[in-house]
Amino acid sequence: MQRLHSRGTSVGIAELLVGKVTREPIADPRLRADYIVDSRTANWGAFCTDLHGYSAVLVTGPSLPEDLPKHVPIVHSISQLEYLADGDVIAIQPSGNVNVLYRRNSHHNSILMTERCNSLCLMCSQPPQPDDDSYRVPIILRLLDLINAECPELILSGGEPALLGEDLFAVIEKCERQLPNTTLHVLTNGRLFKDARLARRLATIQHHDVMLGIPLYADCAQVHDYVVQASGAFEETLHGLYSLAEAGVPVEIRVVLHRQTYERLPQLAEFIYRNIPFASQVVLMGMEMYGLVHQNMDALWIDPIEYQDQLEEATLSLARGGMRVLLYNHQLCVLRKSLWPFAVKSISDWKNTYIATCDGCVVREQCGGFFQSGVKRHSMHIRPFLQTP
Repeated sequence: MQRLHSRGTSVGIAELLVGKVTREPIADPRLRADYIVDSRTANWGAFCTDLHGYSAVLVTGPSLPEDLPKHVPIVHSISQLEYLADGDVIAIQPSGNVNVLYRRNSHHNSILMTERCNSLCLMCSQPPQPDDDSYRVPIILRLLDLINAECPELILSGGEPALLGEDLFAVIEKCERQLPNTTLHVLTNGRLFKDARLARRLATIQHHDVMLGIPLYADCAQVHDYVVQASGAFEETLHGLYSLAEAGVPVEIRVVLHRQTYERLPQLAEFIYRNIPFASQVVLMGMEMYGLVHQNMDALWIDPIEYQDQLEEATLSLARGGMRVLLYNHQLCVLRKSLWPFAVKSISDWKNTYIATCDGCVVREQCGGFFQSGVKRHSMHIRPFLQTP
C-alpha cells in the first residue's frame, strides 16, 4: 500500500471501506459494493438518482452536493487526491483518512505487507515497528479482488514479509489466481528462507512470474551484519538464497550503495558471480534519503561520484560474466558513460522528481531523477546535458 493519503471528514462510515474509484455509473446494483463514487464527475446527475449499493461517495470540497441523498456514506473535505482515476483502489477509515492502495495507471504499485522486521538496516526507508500488524492481511486480500487484471507488476514489501508465514503464501496464492498476467516482486531479506520448508512451500504455489529481491551488502559477514544490524544475518541470507535456488524460486540480489558498502563492491561482485550464479539479476542501488538514513547520515553518505571506480568495476565484471546488472536510483550525470546502458528509471512515479538544475537537460527523459526525499542532499556534480553526450 502506497504512502499516498489524505485526511477528510467521514459521515456514516463505521468501519474500514475498501473500494474502486468510479466516475461512471455501475449498471448492475449487485456489483456496486466494490465501488466508491468520485463526485468529481460529469455523470453526477445520473448517480444522484440512484446511489443504492455503492460503498461510499468521495467529496473533495468542504461543501456537500445539495442533491446528495442523506443515507449515503461519504468522506468530504479531502485534498491532495486530485490524481485519482477510475479503477484506483482506496481505503477509507472511519476517522476520515483516505489511503491510496493501488493506482491503475501506475507501473509502481507496492503493497506494504508488514512493518515488522528481523533486521534493522542502517539505511532502512521503512523503519520497523514491533506491533503485530497482521490486520493488514485481510485488507490486502480484499485489495487483490479489486486490482485490474491487466496490472503489469506488484511489489510486496515490508518490513519482512516472510514474518507473516502462511499469510504471505496466502497472498501470493491469491495473486496467482486473481492476477494471472501480473509479475510479482517480493522484497525480503531472505533470512527466514534458510528453513528449506518455507522455500519449498513458496515453490508449490507455482506462481507464473515471481521473483524475490534479497539484499546482500558485502562478501563478508562483518560488513553485511553491521549494515543490517543483525548478527548471523550474512550466513542466514546465503542459506536462504541456496534454499530458494534448490526449490527453483527466482531471486534477485540487491545492493544499496553507501559509505559502508562501496569499497568492497568489486569483491562482492566476484563473490556473487562465483557463489550465486543462479541469481536472475543483480541490482546496484543508490540510497533513498528517507527513514533511518537521517540518523545514520555520517556513517552512510558518500557522493556517488566518489564510488564510480568501484561501481564501474563491479558492474562490468558481472556483465562480462553473463549476469544481468541494473543500476537503480542514479542520475545519469553522476554515472560514467560506460554505465549508462545499465541505468534504469526505477524510482516509483509517486516518489520521483527532478531539481531545477535538470531543466533543459536533453537526457532528462532517460534519467532516473531523484527521490522526493533526496532533493536536499544529493551529489554536488549534478549538471544538465545541453546537447546529446
